[in-house]
Amino acid sequence: MRFKGFRPAARLSEDAYAFGFSNGCTPGRRWLAVCRSRRLVSRIVDNLGSLWLMRAMQSPASARIVDIVQKTPTQPATQAGAGETLSDHVLRLIQTAIVKGDIAPGSKISEPELARAYGISRGPLREALHRLEGQKLLVRVPHAGARVVSLSRQELSELYQIRESLEGMACRLAAERMQPEQVEELRGVLREHERDATFQAGRGYYQQEGDYDFHYRIVQGSGNRMLFRLLCDELYQLARMYRIQYSATPNRPGQAFAEHHRILDAIADGDGELSELLMRRHIRASRLNIERQIPQETPT
Repeated sequence: MRFKGFRPAARLSEDAYAFGFSNGCTPGRRWLAVCRSRRLVSRIVDNLGSLWLMRAMQSPASARIVDIVQKTPTQPATQAGAGETLSDHVLRLIQTAIVKGDIAPGSKISEPELARAYGISRGPLREALHRLEGQKLLVRVPHAGARVVSLSRQELSELYQIRESLEGMACRLAAERMQPEQVEELRGVLREHERDATFQAGRGYYQQEGDYDFHYRIVQGSGNRMLFRLLCDELYQLARMYRIQYSATPNRPGQAFAEHHRILDAIADGDGELSELLMRRHIRASRLNIERQIPQETPT
């Protein structure tokens, strides 16, 4: 490959002579020669840099990074909401892309590419990525940087075992502690879920977070701050990631909706034992639904 303006090393001696590096040249010609030689070196560096960049971008790893950035729904950092920092804004955007699967599990995260895509400096971006690590959505791999979490079948099963136990306990406490008005608010949340267009079409379950999330509201209603921190902070987004990405199984959205109603009826009756049993069955059914879609791991 030959670049315009690039002169092979064999001809550098000719250039040096032409630029004035010869016996008896005047100081003025020497100064002119230095300027010209600097421009020549600059062209050489630019040409070599372009060649390296083109080859690098043709590598599979770089192609994956570019693909991630192109799929990530970007939004200028200047559009952050009221009271929202740049770090908060970028955290929300990348978090949504990971949870919904727009950035696939196992994908490598490139700080320079994301910083350019979102139009922000590396400082706020690094803060956002650090918080995503705390939410268990990113993992640091030695000598490889950050990647989107990708749980094995065994790890996913263990996550759901934890949810089954802790959310069952939260449900029992909620049956003992939730006030009638809180129960009615939760019924309103389920009515909102039923009206969702995606749910009506059978393509998935309503998946808004926080106060619009049935599971979140029950843990909140348990009144146990330790449970809330574990289930609605440390593990919340990781659990949502798998709930959302595997919620579109045929018939599962309708089944989950019916299970939610039975759980809420038990809570309304103040039956803690039944509430816990129904919640554990509900999460176990979700786990089995996901496991059916993940191939068995081959022993090594």
